[in-house]
Amino acid sequence: MEVVWRNLRFKYVLICIFVTFIVSCLISMSPISNDDRKYDLGTSSRDRSDVKSSINALRIRRKSKHRLAILVPFRDRFEELLKFAPHMRKFLDKQYLDYHIFILNQVDKFRFNRASLINVGFLEVKNDYDYVAMHDVDLLPTNDELSYSFPDKGPFHVSSPELHPRYHYPTFVGGILLVKREHFMKVDGMSNKYWGWGLEDDEFYVRLKEAGLNITRPQNISTGTHNSFKHIHDRNHRKRDMTKCYNQREVTRKRDRQTGLHNVSYKLEDTIEMKISDTSVTVLNIALICDKSITPWCECNKMDTSKDAKAKEKKKDQK
Repeated sequence: MEVVWRNLRFKYVLICIFVTFIVSCLISMSPISNDDRKYDLGTSSRDRSDVKSSINALRIRRKSKHRLAILVPFRDRFEELLKFAPHMRKFLDKQYLDYHIFILNQVDKFRFNRASLINVGFLEVKNDYDYVAMHDVDLLPTNDELSYSFPDKGPFHVSSPELHPRYHYPTFVGGILLVKREHFMKVDGMSNKYWGWGLEDDEFYVRLKEAGLNITRPQNISTGTHNSFKHIHDRNHRKRDMTKCYNQREVTRKRDRQTGLHNVSYKLEDTIEMKISDTSVTVLNIALICDKSITPWCECNKMDTSKDAKAKEKKKDQK
């Protein structure tokens, strides 16, 4: 009986060895997909590259000599903001800059005042940042040749007339303008008289010129007015407040020597830290205060507008 059991066990061992040998041969002969192998290697390589790039960017930003505050005047433009924040993070990270985005959210009842919001934003960040980008929320740079580096030679107009999709006159400095802290203080910031849309950047251009500051612009850029920026403003959905009432039209055509950084009046309601698609931004909720003895047009209604129209007609008749 014992002899029979040994013979059976020996046969089973031989069968197992034979089966193992056959399976090994079949596996070694089966083809390996080159496409799959390349895909796996490529994916892991990209992942390692992204991680390495992020680490390098963080190291360079920590060593940067200059800190940039992106100042974005804002009111009720959330669709644009959702596109702006992640786009700017991807764009600026390629330049290894030490920067942060500040959303200057106007929460008062008055008409939108882009210039005053920029003044407020500057006052709130000037101790921690040595230059600012005055940046529209609806203008996204798309050419990596557009630099946001420290403007050591003077104000640097990123969205120059040769590149901006809409405005091409030579004194235009709107859209995106980089200014050093000391230069912004030298010209006393921007005028606080511009409630509603337009002209505040033209007045700021005069301030810069009077102060002897040379405005430089991108040179030898490979793109033009149609493909340097993405302009995401919908004129039908977001109608600009171009109403003029009282003597607003006359006053805002002149150089303002009364108002500026030194007397912008506001209350900082609160500060909110938030993330939009992994992009950190700081929202400053700003309530501007209007001195109606200087700028009664911070609020316009139909009656005020009609009075202004009648006054114009009267002037024409007198002439």
